[in-house]
Amino acid sequence: EQGYDVVGCTMRLFDNEDIGAGMESSCCSLRDVDDAKSVCYRLGLQHYVFNFAEDFRRTVMQPFADSYLHGLTPNPCINCNRYMKFGKLLSRAREIEMDYVATGHYGQIVQENGRWLLKKSVDTKKDQTYFLYNLTQEQVAHCLLPLGGLTKVEVREIAAQHGFLNARKRDSRTRLLSKRDCKECRETFSPTPVH
Repeated sequence: EQGYDVVGCTMRLFDNEDIGAGMESSCCSLRDVDDAKSVCYRLGLQHYVFNFAEDFRRTVMQPFADSYLHGLTPNPCINCNRYMKFGKLLSRAREIEMDYVATGHYGQIVQENGRWLLKKSVDTKKDQTYFLYNLTQEQVAHCLLPLGGLTKVEVREIAAQHGFLNARKRDSRTRLLSKRDCKECRETFSPTPVH
C-alpha cells in the first residue's frame, strides 16, 4: 500500500524442541513460518525461509548462556535484533536486491538533523523500541516499522479485513527457557562447564 516491492521472509533460528518450547509459546516457531507463508500467499508475495540456526546459536544463545553463567541478566531479544534481523537478514535482503527489512516491532523511525532516531510507538502498551536500542545508524536507516503508527487493535482489524489467519492469533511471548531449566540451557549453549 505504500509503494514498496515486497517479499516475505522468515528466519529459521531453531527447532522449538531445541529450546524446550511448544509450538505456541515462542516467536519464530515452526507455526509462525506457516502463518507467514499463508499471509504471503494471500497477498501474492514470494516467501523465503532463511536458515540462520548456527548464527543464532553463536551470536544470541551462547552469549546468553555465558552471561547467565557470570551472574548477569541477559536479554537475548536485543542481540537477536541486532545480529540476526538487522545483521544476517538485512545482508540476505540485499543479496536478493531488497533495500529494507520491515518488521512487526511497535516503534517509529524518524530522521532528525541527519540522524535516524527510534521513537515510541503510538500504542505505548506495545512499544518495543527497547529491543532495538543498540541498532547502528546503518541498520536503522534500512529498517521499516510499519506498525509503529497503529494500535494493536487497529493492526488486528486490518489483518481481519484482509482475511489473514493470524488476525486473531495470540500475542507471541518470547520465552527461550519456557520448559528448560537454566542449568540445562547453560549446558546446551555454553562451552563453559557447569558445576
